[in-house]
Amino acid sequence: MPPRDEALAVVISIAIALLVVTFAIIAGAGLEPQAPAQGSAPGPSCAEWTDGCVVCRRVPEGLACSTPGIACTPSAPRCLRPAGVPI
Repeated sequence: MPPRDEALAVVISIAIALLVVTFAIIAGAGLEPQAPAQGSAPGPSCAEWTDGCVVCRRVPEGLACSTPGIACTPSAPRCLRPAGVPI
């Protein structure tokens, strides 16, 4: 193959690879972190709790939770701070 055709093939290959990566990023951008499962929050008597992976706190706007670690296995939720106890 002449050098010009070879260079064109390389440029086209790079462009296709960039398009694939761009589409993968766009497709992943629509994903949002999942809220904690409905049954995972302790009762209203607990203001802050953890399952070993995330820490959640009741705030005026609702629940505020950290993001889980990359290799975390959740356990049963346990209360870290009862309701009414200041931070």
